[in-house]
Amino acid sequence: MSRDLPSLNALRAFEAAAQLESVSQAAEQLNVTHGAVSRQIRTLEEELGVSLFEKVGRGVQLTPAGRRLRDASREAFDGLRSACAEIRQAQAHAPFLLACPGSLLARWFIPRLDRLNSELPGLNLHLSASEGEMDPRKPGVSATLLFAEPPWPADMQVYELAKERIGPVFSPRYAGAAALLDQPADKLFTEALLHTHSREQAWPDWAQACGLDPAELHQGQGFEHLYYLLEAALAGLGVAIAPQQLVADDIAAGRLLAPWGFVGTSNCLTLWTSARASQTQSARLAEWLRVNLQTDAG
Repeated sequence: MSRDLPSLNALRAFEAAAQLESVSQAAEQLNVTHGAVSRQIRTLEEELGVSLFEKVGRGVQLTPAGRRLRDASREAFDGLRSACAEIRQAQAHAPFLLACPGSLLARWFIPRLDRLNSELPGLNLHLSASEGEMDPRKPGVSATLLFAEPPWPADMQVYELAKERIGPVFSPRYAGAAALLDQPADKLFTEALLHTHSREQAWPDWAQACGLDPAELHQGQGFEHLYYLLEAALAGLGVAIAPQQLVADDIAAGRLLAPWGFVGTSNCLTLWTSARASQTQSARLAEWLRVNLQTDAG
């Protein structure tokens, strides 16, 4: 037995006309012309090989075949409407899973999580720490927060939140802290600098932006991820290089020092989501992030 169905548009036009018993009212409900509904019904009748309406005076009424199809189409479309409504409702209450690097999650996001939940109570935000290559297209991930640089992929919606600024930081507990304070930036040439393998170019990029020769820098202890690098700096193990957003709270609390400030890079803190997904929640989160990042920077 064939499982082929007639055109869904034709069935929808017929269902509306059959329920309202009026082609004109069906056209108004569907926001199309009277002629468009009539053509869809004729197409359906030709495909089925039977008349669905018959003229009675100046109006129309359903034939026996039309009544049978009306009942079946009403049940089918009511089921579809109900299923779509349930899916929309479930989606509205589904968790918004945000993936971001562990360092960003721990040092910027979590300290502001109460504020976000208070100001965006309907978001139902869930957070997931990710390291290395983070693909925002992964199943189940609503959006990804990460430092990146353009060009942006065509199949993603990318919200630019704040330009990245990086700079050297160290703890007041670091044994060489006193010797570095009030010194020019090239004093770092005498230091074995802490660095992260996930961002090998950070120190050279900073040096070039400051007019220094990157070849004069000496790499010391390396760490797999930025989070571990910052923990090492906080423990007083040496001078690290870090994005301003991730150390702003530590600097404000006096846990880290940044005597040479921060310089801009080509990277940007961005929120990525699939271009096919609904952007309502992502746009709300992006605006909240943008505002709070500007507040912290200002």
